[in-house]
Amino acid sequence: MAWIYLLLAGLSEVLWATTMKLSVGFTKIGWVIVTIIGLITSMVFLLQAVKTLPFSLAYPIWTGIGAVGSVIIGVILFHDQFSLLTWFFVTLLIVAIVGIKMTAGE
Repeated sequence: MAWIYLLLAGLSEVLWATTMKLSVGFTKIGWVIVTIIGLITSMVFLLQAVKTLPFSLAYPIWTGIGAVGSVIIGVILFHDQFSLLTWFFVTLLIVAIVGIKMTAGE
């Protein structure tokens, strides 16, 4: 169950990062509220995950999910464009997240 909590924490991080952008500097109150809910949700799920998982494992996976998810959302919603080299490094980040999970012995 801890891994599910960690995945939900990472996805919630993507949510709050995205809605923070949509809040336009915290000027759009609806998006501000969703950002705050996303932040709280992310923290609650991360706290649940680290009850069982080592913090040194959970934290980099959580931030990695948030980072990769934010890149994908940026491309899809905000039409961000990256070079092939940038995509190479995003791929390395994904490989690192999977590698950390697979070698953790959890």
